[in-house]
Amino acid sequence: MNKEQFNSSLIRFLNDSKTPFHAVQNISNILLKHGFKQICETDEWSLKIGGKYFVTRGDGSIIAFIHSNDASIIVGAHTDSPVLKIKPNSKIYKEGVAQLGVEPYGGILLNPWFDRDLSIAGIVYFTCKDKGIKSMLVDFKKAVAVIPSLAIHLDSTANENRSINKQTDILPVVSLSANFDIQDELKNIISKDIGEDVDILSYDLSLYDINKASYFGFKEEFIAGARLDNLLSCYAGTQAICHSTKPMMLVCSNHEEVGSVSAYGADGSFMSDVMQRLFTNTQERVMVLRNSLFVSCDNAHAVHPNFTQKHDLAYAPKIGEGVVIKINSNQRYATNAKTASKIIKTARDNNIKTQLFLTRNDMGCGSTIGPMSAAKLGIDAIDIGVPTYAMHSIRESCGKDDTYMLYKLLISL
Repeated sequence: MNKEQFNSSLIRFLNDSKTPFHAVQNISNILLKHGFKQICETDEWSLKIGGKYFVTRGDGSIIAFIHSNDASIIVGAHTDSPVLKIKPNSKIYKEGVAQLGVEPYGGILLNPWFDRDLSIAGIVYFTCKDKGIKSMLVDFKKAVAVIPSLAIHLDSTANENRSINKQTDILPVVSLSANFDIQDELKNIISKDIGEDVDILSYDLSLYDINKASYFGFKEEFIAGARLDNLLSCYAGTQAICHSTKPMMLVCSNHEEVGSVSAYGADGSFMSDVMQRLFTNTQERVMVLRNSLFVSCDNAHAVHPNFTQKHDLAYAPKIGEGVVIKINSNQRYATNAKTASKIIKTARDNNIKTQLFLTRNDMGCGSTIGPMSAAKLGIDAIDIGVPTYAMHSIRESCGKDDTYMLYKLLISL
């Protein structure tokens, strides 16, 4: 897979993966095409050495692996991104328009969500004739909502000091009908798809920008799109394991943006449960893990040319300059000297550029799944990622050379 092929397929993956549930479905389809077999947590496993398998949990998390008794590279990423989630049973009608109640998910940058053509996607649970609970992924695929800004004439200081109230200011406009009900819209979509009436029970829906991911720049050096953090890493890891000839595991978890503390998140039991089933002998499991490496892949803050003061310029990653190795002595990142040395040597041996990121001492750096995964498994770990502008915005951007270098690095480990 060359750079153009990788980035073209990455853009398609971003456009098709509107939610963690869609991302897992798309990752599953890629794995199936490359000879992986789906297994289920509720079944007994009978695995063969060298076999390729994957398992999902909660529709938004997935683990794939090439089964081996030897040490392996474990690539970790997350399927979720900061979004606006639609509240259950949401019905708001005022001043002649219907709106939806929404709840910010994760550390969302709210300003860019205004005046965008927004659609809705997610997973819906329902019953039909057989009375059992079923689920279906939905995507309206067209603009159905807008969060309108307040005109400058009504707030003359907007460019200086406008703040956003998360309860009152971000409700999207969706209809002029006083009888609008999102559940009726969902019912119509699902009933038409399966050919019978359904009863909607619950849903997990998010708003998304219908503007598709694309290249930009006079020489198309950049990629802009939604959910680069962290579907970019999920995709790079997926392609790496699909083309790997060595033992490897891919772990793409939901709920990272809200702390990972769930049955489906990296701070839950999913990965350790899988490990215990792969290596039932505790001594064998510890030996394998101690000889393995967990590579936490999550986007890094590229130095913003308009705000260089926000970086320690000695450690300010630049777009186009390669994969970022993230370091924090307070263990907000999992990188240490030992694990960094392995990544640096692999990169040098394969002509892959790397760069370092350390945040300013007077600023926080955020965190990743790296430290918690390392602690839960007792495994050496490192945090790396692709330098990115506007992280947690509705539209982020990165360099297409860097995305391909991440893939090359993962497949070379």
